[in-house]
Amino acid sequence: MYAIIASGGKQEKVAEGEQVRVELLDGDEGSDVSLRPVMVVDGDTVLSTPDELSGASVTGRIVGRTTGPKINGFTYKNSRNESRRYGHRQKYHMVEITSIATS
Repeated sequence: MYAIIASGGKQEKVAEGEQVRVELLDGDEGSDVSLRPVMVVDGDTVLSTPDELSGASVTGRIVGRTTGPKINGFTYKNSRNESRRYGHRQKYHMVEITSIATS
């Protein structure tokens, strides 16, 4: 059984017991969170419409925080001899999926 969840404007395929990296959530390390399923697949059964997903739920536990890869940027304007360098590292929560329920 696996599910497709939506979190932070992105969708991720998850299974029970997996650890997944999602955008920062409200909650501390060790707290339980519920994630919104977009699709649930259980063998040959596929739940994808809003009516079918009304009883479905995906829960997880926040394991910790992590950061993504560093992104280096550079801007340059020739007419003004202006340049600027910048970097960015996105922060994420690691969530361990504890259960996927269909009803």
